[in-house]
Amino acid sequence: MPIDAAEALAAAPRVREIAWDHKDVLLYHLGIGAGRPATDPRELRYTLESRLHVLPSFATVAGGGPPGVIGGLSTPGVDVDLTRVLHGGQYLRLHRAVPVRGRASAAARLVAAYDKGTAAVLVLRTEVTDAHGPLWTDEAEIFVRGEGGWGGARGPSGRPAPPPAEPPDHTAEVPVREDQALLHRLSGDWNPLHADPEFAARAGFDRPVLHGLCTYGSTLKTVVDTLLDGDVNRVREYRTRFAGVVHPGETLRVRMWRSAGEDGGGSVRVAVSAVDRGDVPVLADTVVRYG
Repeated sequence: MPIDAAEALAAAPRVREIAWDHKDVLLYHLGIGAGRPATDPRELRYTLESRLHVLPSFATVAGGGPPGVIGGLSTPGVDVDLTRVLHGGQYLRLHRAVPVRGRASAAARLVAAYDKGTAAVLVLRTEVTDAHGPLWTDEAEIFVRGEGGWGGARGPSGRPAPPPAEPPDHTAEVPVREDQALLHRLSGDWNPLHADPEFAARAGFDRPVLHGLCTYGSTLKTVVDTLLDGDVNRVREYRTRFAGVVHPGETLRVRMWRSAGEDGGGSVRVAVSAVDRGDVPVLADTVVRYG
């Protein structure tokens, strides 16, 4: 059987050492669309090393190795065709601000395997720790078409919750460059789905699609820049579910609903859609919690 859930969940964590510096951070920021306009002081926080602030979603690519979606497929008990794999969702919790330069240990293991009947959902959790203690925890939700049916638990509902009924507090339109997937893949996700038209066709797409983590990072940047005064260090948690694909060259519509909490903190509900395709959803169940 391609997925042996018992073996996968019993496997020991895979531990690797990761390191990054300002060049990796700069490349990541450019890959999610930072730097437009190039001389805007607000953009230079992401693109100039002397002023550099690290967007927390950089944690999903720090170290330059394969992303969680690919890493999860290397787990014992998991042997599936890459063309059947989709990134289902992503969660990130920050324990401390992500430094511009760092060296840390990343321990990853599958913590859940759900049987959806016609598909499987795997959850890969990665705990990252440096010499000073925990840095961040992230979870990648891996959706594998055609690999369910072993009789396991179905897990949480996969149906996205609708966005709030009231008008958003803020709406932004974010253009995606034609070459953005080619640039973003240099941060470590070499899946040919995002660059090779022939591979994309075998996976059922009419052309390469943007990395989900690129949309994820671009959306967080939009929230930080519009509602958090550009302060990346206010972000505490960030989660989303990937509801649809984005094509390079499209425009994203990012709608935001802000809820204030205590001590200056709160949360932002976010809905992201593709303007060019009638506002079809691409990110759902998206929440940024801040302090």
